[in-house]
Amino acid sequence: MRFDTDTGSRGRSSFVVIGCERSGLYKCRNKEFVRRDIESRKCGCPFRLHGKPVHGGGGWMVKLICGIHNHELAKSLVGHPYAGRLTKDEKKIIADMTKLMVKPKNILLTLKKHNANNCTTIKQIYNARSAYRSSIRGANT
Repeated sequence: MRFDTDTGSRGRSSFVVIGCERSGLYKCRNKEFVRRDIESRKCGCPFRLHGKPVHGGGGWMVKLICGIHNHELAKSLVGHPYAGRLTKDEKKIIADMTKLMVKPKNILLTLKKHNANNCTTIKQIYNARSAYRSSIRGANT
């Protein structure tokens, strides 16, 4: 959630505040275009940990601020950004299949066939294809 590194200024020390990915509330960027048909992952979960380094460099001291969650545990990791991230090998497969004009749904099926525990979504395939195409284009628009 937050962190600060030791800047060498007097009275400041390093710390880290770790919270649930569902903490906080969704902030709509544009008030005119509020979409009421979708839900946000945010639900105001109060779970928090506060950590700071021990003097002398002997590790970290972690303090539990609030140890409860106000939501159920996720049944599946599909849709979670960290669990669904692509590896270098998967990005290479996507790049090769994009060169061969393979449809995104078939790319996703191929990735799922190689790894049954893969949590990648079609949106991540689209984003990886777009990143690959823009890297090939370079400065040209």
